[in-house]
Amino acid sequence: VSREGATLQVYNSPLSETGVLGFDYGYSLDTPDGLVIWEAQFGDFANGAQVIIDQFITSTEDKWQRLTGMVLLLPHGFEGQGPEHSSARLERFLTLAADDNIQVVNLTTPAQYFHCLRRQVVRPWRKPLIVMSPRGLLRHKLAVSSLEDFTSGGFQRVIPESGAIAPEKVTRVVMCSGKIYYDLVAAREEQDITNVAIVRVEQLYPLSTELLLDATRDYDRKTPIVWVQEEPENMGAWTFVSPL
Repeated sequence: VSREGATLQVYNSPLSETGVLGFDYGYSLDTPDGLVIWEAQFGDFANGAQVIIDQFITSTEDKWQRLTGMVLLLPHGFEGQGPEHSSARLERFLTLAADDNIQVVNLTTPAQYFHCLRRQVVRPWRKPLIVMSPRGLLRHKLAVSSLEDFTSGGFQRVIPESGAIAPEKVTRVVMCSGKIYYDLVAAREEQDITNVAIVRVEQLYPLSTELLLDATRDYDRKTPIVWVQEEPENMGAWTFVSPL
């Protein structure tokens, strides 16, 4: 399909995660200006393609001296599909992250998703992008964006408290990533909590400590900061962010 110079190509493929991701990776090398996306039906499909992820995607620049803007869309979220079927092993990708080799994001709004994919193409350089994309947000009534959110601004690696809580009243800051943000907002409203601010970490790697400091700058320096995630302690992003 081609219109006004833009081209969209859609191909059906066999159910072989290693084979398809390997093909897509190779295609991305020869099409640096294209947005090449491998989308898994469930996050755990990445298990079957792990050899391509380890040997090529996360090491493409250092080992093979090749740049790729390959995008992996991995449904991730504990939503009743089983302890592993629902997990894209976020912790595994964060363990593979080093020397700015990849980007790992866990997004909360449609506009964030749009700007994240857009920058993947318009940037002058290429890095693989790993996107945690929970199915639970597809129809979530709060996971919406205005038209202005799409047409102005850009991708936010860290989203501070929305302003629902007065800074001078904050006695605890909760940091999180992904869809659990909406669970925290709902619990805060149900329990009429007015002293807890919620900060969203949309990009987990590379992680900007400067932006994290900016998001908490309005609160007292002694205000405790905690991390909340839906995954068990040895999974998710906790072991990655805890040293901070």
